[in-house]
Amino acid sequence: MISQHTRKADLIIVDDHQIFRQGLKSIITMEGLATVIGEASNGKEFIELLSHLKPDVVLMDINMPLMNGMEATQKALEIMPELKIIAFTMYGDEDYYYRMVDLGAKGYILKSSGINELEMAIQQVMSGESYFSNEVLRKIITNLERKSTPKHNDNFGLTPRELEVLEHICNGLNNLEIAKKLDVSPMTIKCHRSNLLEKTGCKNTPSMILFALKNKIIDV
Repeated sequence: MISQHTRKADLIIVDDHQIFRQGLKSIITMEGLATVIGEASNGKEFIELLSHLKPDVVLMDINMPLMNGMEATQKALEIMPELKIIAFTMYGDEDYYYRMVDLGAKGYILKSSGINELEMAIQQVMSGESYFSNEVLRKIITNLERKSTPKHNDNFGLTPRELEVLEHICNGLNNLEIAKKLDVSPMTIKCHRSNLLEKTGCKNTPSMILFALKNKIIDV
């Protein structure tokens, strides 16, 4: 689990099912994944919590009464632009994923995920990267294959090395892991990632991965 030398993230759980919130809080606390500093049963309650709580990470359900997770994500990031929001939902639909990513969510995992995936998601977003469920990615790839989009002939000006880095990103590797594989420094990979975002016109890593898959730049 998380190293004793690493500061635990302060976390808020937003979900309209009390039993689920309580169970999730118990697991997160017992496993030492984060410090749960607050809970909310809908987006409206969550926004009110931000007036006196300063979380690092939020686990955000999507379908809730009064204010859903998408509206809450948008409002929260207007208040705290650096807030790391992870959509934690039963919805693996492509459309929900796209909308949450566009709104600025840093992660997207399904409630069917295991504790290891939740831990990984928290660690990744706390390190400044994005994380999304492999299960969601598999569904999106399956849908794209079903639509039988022809392979794009244009690599959007990406160099062979950038394509190599992009492939590793699409396979879920972080900067440090890619750097080790390619025997370069993490800073070099960070520069490649910035160039990839600029060349593809994407604002974050999840959007770039979907762009690469949609345009058949990378086959995963």
